Amino acid sequence: MKELYIKQKVLSLSGKFTVKDQQEKDVYYVEGSFMQIPKTFSIMNTSREQVAIITKKVFSFLPKFFVEVNGRELLTIKKEFSFFKARYTIDAADMEVYGNWWDMDFQILQHGVVIGRVNKEWFTWGDSYKVQIMNEEMEAIVIALVVAIDCVKADQAAASSASTF
Repeated sequence: MKELYIKQKVLSLSGKFTVKDQQEKDVYYVEGSFMQIPKTFSIMNTSREQVAIITKKVFSFLPKFFVEVNGRELLTIKKEFSFFKARYTIDAADMEVYGNWWDMDFQILQHGVVIGRVNKEWFTWGDSYKVQIMNEEMEAIVIALVVAIDCVKADQAAASSASTF
């Protein structure tokens, strides 16, 4: 099992942050597009090669995010129509997300086998997540899913704050 940590910088306008291992060495770099349409987040390895990209669909009635890993679109996160509480679905080939992904406390399963666990780290400055990866072949997919869920949450928070004015 491998443990990685995602700590976002508070007040980072460009959406840049790193994914670190237990020795606090950078493993992945995440960079968001700033003031660009469509909004994207690129996930790169230590050689700065892109391993995943998250794209928000531009012209859609309800927000929708696409996640590509190694050039293949693997999952979609989309908002469902609801009047009260925001609801989202995750469509992923052969993968399921169980738990409270809105609070970043969930498991990722593939064919019924746990391939990753995510837990929010409390009492930290900014959002920090511990990501446990059981199947290292699925590492990039698990990291991309966690970043995509975080993008959805940030997008929802921005939409909520914009509607209060």
